[in-house]
Amino acid sequence: MLDSNKTDFPNPSAFILLGIPGLKEAHVWISILFCGIYAIVILGNFTILFIVKIELSLYAPMYYFLCMPAVIDLALSTSILPKMLSIFWFNSREINFSACLTQMYFIHYFSAMGSGILVAMAMDRYIAICDPLKYSTTLSSPVVAKMGLVMVLRSCILVLPNVFLVRRCPYYITDIIPHTYCEPISMVKLLCGDISVNIYYGFSLTFLITGMACSDITVNSIYGLFITLLTVSLDSLLILLSYVMIFKTVLSVASHAECLRALNTCVSHLFAVLIFYTPEIGLSMIHRFGESSSHLPPILLGYVSMLVPPLMNPIIYSVKSKHLRVRIIRVFVK
Repeated sequence: MLDSNKTDFPNPSAFILLGIPGLKEAHVWISILFCGIYAIVILGNFTILFIVKIELSLYAPMYYFLCMPAVIDLALSTSILPKMLSIFWFNSREINFSACLTQMYFIHYFSAMGSGILVAMAMDRYIAICDPLKYSTTLSSPVVAKMGLVMVLRSCILVLPNVFLVRRCPYYITDIIPHTYCEPISMVKLLCGDISVNIYYGFSLTFLITGMACSDITVNSIYGLFITLLTVSLDSLLILLSYVMIFKTVLSVASHAECLRALNTCVSHLFAVLIFYTPEIGLSMIHRFGESSSHLPPILLGYVSMLVPPLMNPIIYSVKSKHLRVRIIRVFVK
């Protein structure tokens, strides 16, 4: 069915989002689940932003860093879920080329930002544990603001050329995307020529898939390799090095209680790292090694990758941060 409308397009005018292949009868029930997830994401992340805003005692680098993923989670889920729900509820399956490209760009952009913020949070934990006396001077509010700005600019600079790389490629496509949003791998498979470069590039840990295969793929593959090294590899390495130094410092502490207390401050960040990268690894492995006729496994894992971090991050951070948890309870109990 997916191959029935194949034709050549320099730039297609629109795509048809198929939804979830094989689960059309369950779309209404699935939409209820996704609507509930979206409501929890909005409530949870807005709660963190609101509490940090009104509580002067939370005006500290650690809580500024909690606000950054909250904003990213809201933006990422909003770039995906409204269109998804319109497909399920109103059968609004058509999306024009520019809108599809824009959605794919935002998925790339906020994924890159999420990875960068995790690095910044790892550096925050490193300084807090390994050099606590200089914490307040090293991570002042202006420094945190500059770090956030760097992440914004880095993501924009790395991802924006992707739009032009996609636009310059001719298409040999069906007009159907077997998904509920313009997922990057699905877009790659609609391009002409040999897409093996794209599939290999899909082995990366995030959705920063940029090796868009055309008749001339040299520029695209080099650019894809550049982004892979600069985001996934570098971010993972920096997080790993931060925790190596943290564990080295903690293990040198004589008191077992102090050791546990120091490690406890890292638990929420470690959970956030795991729920961000683990689905990405699984999804990349499926695209790289597990290609089959079924579209369902990568689609479902894609939802986990896109929606579980925004859903779980507010819970993780509020449960593990006593000060934040106490103030949330205080505000809602009043």
